[in-house]
Amino acid sequence: MDMMKIGFIGLGVMGYPMAGHILKSGYPLYINTRTKEKASGLLEAGAHWCENAKEVSENADVTITIVGFPQDVERVYLGQDGLLEGAHEGSLFIDMSTTKPSLDIKINKELRKKGARLLDAPVSGGDVGARNATLSIMVGGRKDDFDKVLPLLSVLGKNINYEGEVGSGQHTKMANQIVIAGTMIGVSEALVYAKKAGLDLELMVKTISKGAAGCWTLDNLAPRVINGDFNPGFMIEHFVKDMRIAIEESRAMGLNLPGLRLVEDLYEKLAEEGMGKNGTQALTKAIEELSGVSEA
Repeated sequence: MDMMKIGFIGLGVMGYPMAGHILKSGYPLYINTRTKEKASGLLEAGAHWCENAKEVSENADVTITIVGFPQDVERVYLGQDGLLEGAHEGSLFIDMSTTKPSLDIKINKELRKKGARLLDAPVSGGDVGARNATLSIMVGGRKDDFDKVLPLLSVLGKNINYEGEVGSGQHTKMANQIVIAGTMIGVSEALVYAKKAGLDLELMVKTISKGAAGCWTLDNLAPRVINGDFNPGFMIEHFVKDMRIAIEESRAMGLNLPGLRLVEDLYEKLAEEGMGKNGTQALTKAIEELSGVSEA
C-alpha cells in the first residue's frame, strides 16, 4: 500500500493541505491544477506534475479529486483529456468533492466500462480539518475498495465511515450540510443577540460551548466572527451549491425542509451582494442587516 501511486486534482483551500499530507506520508504523488504556480510548494517537495487530468490517471493507482462544483467534477472526469480517458483496469478514483449523488453514480458507471471504479467520499471539517488531517470522511462504493484505500484516507481524516453503495457518501454529506445550515444560523443569531445585549462575546461563547449548545461551528467559526475574520474556511458560494443540491434531493424524495430553505435564501442574498468568496461565518452579516444592527 505504501508504494501505491496517488493522483490528486483540486489544490484549493482544502485540497492543497490534503495533498501535502499524502506527500509527507511517502506516497508518490501526481498532480494537476489549472494554475501550475499554485502547486509550486508541492512540486518542490517532490510531487510529479501532469499536464492534464488524463495524465494523472494514467500514472496513478488511486486518484483523488476535490473540486468546487458539479460541472467541475464532470469536466475533470468526463471532459476532454479527463480522468476517464486515462483510467485503466483496476484503477480507483475517490471523489472527495461535494456533488450530486447522481453524478458520481454516472461517473462510476463510465469508469466501470474500463475496469475502474469510483468511491464517493465527501468530507467535513473545513480548512481546519484539512490542515490538521482531522476530516470526517463519508464513503460510498464497494466495501472492498473502501478497505483498500482506508490507510490512505486515514492520512487525511480521523472519522472515516463506510456508508453504503456509490452515492451514499454524497447523501450523508447532504445530511451533514443540513445540520451545518441550522447550526450556522443559530450561532450567527446568538452572536448578534449577545452583542446587542452588551455581553462579552468571547466569554459568552466560552460559556455556552461547554453546554448543550456546544458544536464545531461555535468552537471554530464564532471566534472568527468576533475577530472580524470572514476569510473562507469554506466559501459561501460553495455552501450555496451544497444547499441547492440538498434541496433538490429532498424535493425528489418528497420532503419539505423549511429551515434549510431559509438559510439558503439568506446565503443567496449575501452572494448577490458580492460576498460569495467569504467564509460561511459571514452569515452574521445577513442577520445584522435583517436586525438593523452594526457588525458583530
